[in-house]
Amino acid sequence: MKKILIVDDEADIIEILQFVLEAEDFKCYSAFDGEEGLRLAKEIHPDLIILDVMMPKINGYKISRLLKYDSKYKDIPILMITARSQEEDKIIGEETGADEYITKPFKVDYVVEKVKSYLGQK
Repeated sequence: MKKILIVDDEADIIEILQFVLEAEDFKCYSAFDGEEGLRLAKEIHPDLIILDVMMPKINGYKISRLLKYDSKYKDIPILMITARSQEEDKIIGEETGADEYITKPFKVDYVVEKVKSYLGQK
């Protein structure tokens, strides 16, 4: 079973994503701040990370950079989901290693589709 780490400071977003992804047979883990998210990423080595940008303690850009520039974690796909929708924010997301940059509000089906495509499922 593929492991997905969801890191977001909004509990309702974690709950929605966790509900739909677990219905698709993924094992979900969650963290509500950047520090906890980074610790969990290193501890469980997920198959994919869904990551918010604006969070307490460590922001999503920094987490992405720390993971993508570490040979142990660089191959984990990161889907950044954020309210930051400016073009410059997307560029920063790409520069820090995010594989996808999805803006809020988002369609849950679209996120599930992206998760499946990164994890080689249809």
